[in-house]
Amino acid sequence: MLALLALAVWRQYDLGALLTLDSLKASRDALQAQVLAQPLATAAAFFAVYVAAAALSIPGALVLTLAGGAMFGLAWGLLLISFASSLGALLAFLAARYLLRDAIQARFNKALAPINEGVSKDGVAYLLTLRLVPVFPFWLINLLMGLTPMGAARFYLVSQIGMLAGTAVYVNAGTQLAAIQAPSDIFTPGLLGSFVLLGLFPLLAKAGVGWLERRKVYAKWPRPRSFDRNLVVIGAGAGGLVSAYIAAAVKAKVTLIEGHKMGGDCLNYGCVPSKALIRSAKMARQLKKAHEFGLADAAGRVDFAAVMRRVHEVIRAIEPHDSVERYTGLGVEVLQGHARITGPWSVEVTLADGTLQTLSTKNIVIATGAAPFVPPIPGLKEAGYLSSDTVWGLSELPKRLLVLGGGPIGSELAQSFARLGSSVTQVEMAPRLMAREDPEVCELVAASLRADGVHLLTGHRALRVEVLSGEKRLIAQNIAQAGSAEVMIPFDELICAVGRSPRVSGFGLEELGIELTPRKTIATNAYLQTRYPNIYAVGDVAGPYQFTHTAAHQAWYAAVNALFGRFRKFKADYRVIPWATFTDPEVARVGLSETEAQEQGIAYELSKYGIDDLDRAIADGSAHGFVKVLTEPGRDRILGVTIVGEHAGDLLAEYVLAMKHGLGLNKILGTIHTYPTLAEANKFAAGEWKRAHAPKKLLAWVGRFHAWERR
Repeated sequence: MLALLALAVWRQYDLGALLTLDSLKASRDALQAQVLAQPLATAAAFFAVYVAAAALSIPGALVLTLAGGAMFGLAWGLLLISFASSLGALLAFLAARYLLRDAIQARFNKALAPINEGVSKDGVAYLLTLRLVPVFPFWLINLLMGLTPMGAARFYLVSQIGMLAGTAVYVNAGTQLAAIQAPSDIFTPGLLGSFVLLGLFPLLAKAGVGWLERRKVYAKWPRPRSFDRNLVVIGAGAGGLVSAYIAAAVKAKVTLIEGHKMGGDCLNYGCVPSKALIRSAKMARQLKKAHEFGLADAAGRVDFAAVMRRVHEVIRAIEPHDSVERYTGLGVEVLQGHARITGPWSVEVTLADGTLQTLSTKNIVIATGAAPFVPPIPGLKEAGYLSSDTVWGLSELPKRLLVLGGGPIGSELAQSFARLGSSVTQVEMAPRLMAREDPEVCELVAASLRADGVHLLTGHRALRVEVLSGEKRLIAQNIAQAGSAEVMIPFDELICAVGRSPRVSGFGLEELGIELTPRKTIATNAYLQTRYPNIYAVGDVAGPYQFTHTAAHQAWYAAVNALFGRFRKFKADYRVIPWATFTDPEVARVGLSETEAQEQGIAYELSKYGIDDLDRAIADGSAHGFVKVLTEPGRDRILGVTIVGEHAGDLLAEYVLAMKHGLGLNKILGTIHTYPTLAEANKFAAGEWKRAHAPKKLLAWVGRFHAWERR
């Protein structure tokens, strides 16, 4: 009814002409005369038109606001427009809620879940920021907020308050616009001041919102007058080391605190020792197949103790890269002890000798990493288990090894121990190994593990661990078959490799109220800041990826933002994140997998090259696997690449570079690749795409041309 009334008034007074600035200036005198002749009727008509325009999401709110200032002056114009805009926004909000919300929430429930959670928790702050900083159109905010769980009363109140400052600026500009009689009037101080305010308002509002948020967060914490350090980094894994290195390189005073071993999990328990073990296991496998290469009587007895000694020798050889001495030489103060954040600008360190040292710092980077997750399986703790951290203490090869978990870590360890001589059973609850990858990838890896003697039990849940007459055994059940009998798996050692949990306890995060995500990682924004803008988090403790190279990647952003954020801040870029699993065959991926593209409804074209046809792979006896490339339909722009085969992790680098810098498959095809190398597989995959997009009609005419040439 209100909309129909507003439409009638709009036509009666021809107020649609106000939606252009030229029309506004042309009819300025007539409008002001109308206000003088019928002030209440004109005000009511204007109010109704503004409400209708806002409710129906008709573009032109800016011109209407300027018109209000020109017609009614600052005080009355501000009063009318403030309430009219808020009421119209509420009507648009309610329309979106009752006409669209249920359908949209039902269709995009999973994607909207984090948005709904954020609005439920901090909706007032979100809306207030959007109202104060007009980045998005007024009408779009009204409609989008109607799709969220925010209450109508709260929406109206925040809109009324949040839009007041911006409305005042535009109404004031409208009052000055009314004073223009000649071109020279544009240069009057009042009008120029109004337009300066129009330009500065978004920046000032954004700065004001940021100041209010910081004031709220830091309210109970006294800020030191000065700081002993520019940066304190907690954790000396990849993320912490790179953060400290960057800070020292730009001459900042930085302290790096590590409570255990320099180099973190990757050097001491993860990437480095596992790759050393994989290399020994691969050599054992190659010796068994030596006859296939014409080498008779080539045998090798596995000395497991010697294998583990080599693993630790490799760690010691790499340790100097991450040592206290190296980083001290780079200008980093290294303290070995346990760190606890006691305030936004203070860190308490319990040193190895038990003494306490309190550091004051302008910024903090949390890089505490992750630890193996141990599921609450009855009897597991009593029977004893190994993790990906403690397995490196073995000195004897387990005769019967049980690996819990079918992810990258579990699969790498299962295959390696099987090749070294253990009888290995691998149990995974999901239907297949390495569930993040495409099914055909998982099948290739599973087939290779079975060929190496691994007994795979996918789709099985571990129920309990028992010890009977000194024998350990896992009781599992096939969850794919309802009512299936329990399966008993005897073992001598059990490796628990079902994932890793971020280290967030014991560092003072709870006392500071630093929030965690549902995945128990530290909640950060796009700049890697926690709720305290001067405290950052990187690596496994921050997510979203648990890779050493991602931690180092994040560390650059955190360090630069911490030290130079007052000038410019950078959002962490996750668009091109590669990873590899070092089973045999290796699996490497960057960007979308085919499964992910299908799940997300992303259109793609598939180009695939089989490495079994590659000359170098045939010569090396490694002719298995493939290169699979997803591209935009009709274009050579790369959406994702999966490589399965020998040295897949190394081969992937070419595609990572291409995706990072926007290079398509035509560029890869046009690049000379050395013959004979495995890298040619990348060129041949690009060639598959090119053949699929060959101009068939043109080639038919070219064929006729050549036939004519032969006459």
